[in-house]
Amino acid sequence: MKNTALIVGVSGIVGGNLAGLLTSQQDWQVYGLARTPGKREGVIPIAVDLQDSGAVRTALKDIKPTHIFLATWLRQRTEAENIRVNAGMVRHVLDAVSAAKSVRHVALVTGLKHYLGPFEAYGKGNLPETPFREEHTRLQLENFYYAQEDEVFTASIRDGFNWSIHRPHTIIGYAVGNAMNMGTTLATYASICKELRKPMRFPGSSVQWNSLTDMTDARLLARHLLWAATTPEAFNQAFNVVNGDVFRWSWMWKRIAEWFGVDAAGLAGEGIPLEKQLQGAELVWREIATKHDLAEPNLDRLASAWHTDADLGRPIEVVTDMSKSRKLGFTEYQPTDESFFQLFERLRAERLIP
Repeated sequence: MKNTALIVGVSGIVGGNLAGLLTSQQDWQVYGLARTPGKREGVIPIAVDLQDSGAVRTALKDIKPTHIFLATWLRQRTEAENIRVNAGMVRHVLDAVSAAKSVRHVALVTGLKHYLGPFEAYGKGNLPETPFREEHTRLQLENFYYAQEDEVFTASIRDGFNWSIHRPHTIIGYAVGNAMNMGTTLATYASICKELRKPMRFPGSSVQWNSLTDMTDARLLARHLLWAATTPEAFNQAFNVVNGDVFRWSWMWKRIAEWFGVDAAGLAGEGIPLEKQLQGAELVWREIATKHDLAEPNLDRLASAWHTDADLGRPIEVVTDMSKSRKLGFTEYQPTDESFFQLFERLRAERLIP
């Protein structure tokens, strides 16, 4: 039986990598939904604004997906607005396909803000002990991740599909114009440091510099999504998803600097946020792009300093437990330094960094 996937957020770092995986499988037909889905080999594009429920119904009226992968969000000024907008987008999709009764599984990608709290109270208050485990109860805070989950749970009861929740740590992967993209952000920062002959200065906290942490490769996350959507033992479960190794930024920062041929400054006290370090760097990047004939001269399309600062500035250790997936049969592993290096190689091959 051929599966029909609807990837919501196909233009993003998660959706794009998932699309690449599913289109390589023989038994999947793939639809990719986004405001601007672009062209991807093997993907049928659907361009729609998810905030417009009527437009979503019209766009999906003739599509009968067996599997829906929800991998999109829109950042708002307050958490109340995050909840209204992002829960609404999930609801609009699930309501639009409800009548067809075709959906067998819905996968929702959220993240570690499930344990760390929303942007307004990020890393503060009474947080669970590390490593974070799926059985930790929700924080007593409003959180759009919880609201998105509740939309999936409600529709599952109504329509009878299975579900899975996926909580990656910071994602490393290829995507252009993505708001949560540390790998490409650090690549552009390192390239600017090299051009200016300055050392790379860690932008985060001393806690992050010295503590253990982990990350998630977007390609591994895609394989985890496919596994959970097709493995009965994984149905109706929430999962952490990380590469499987742990490291300290005091080590990884030097590895990244070495790859670019840049010096890595040691950390004395606290780091200097990237938003501050990259102030006024747009002109430098345009000069680099012209000099090296790069494909993207707009630094804002590549770097998301605010998000990298949030991740690296955490005042607590952040490390994640993967035992639940391992026990149920997902045993894939990805060294995180190789995730960075393979991304950098692709960015260079695509002429996005010099």
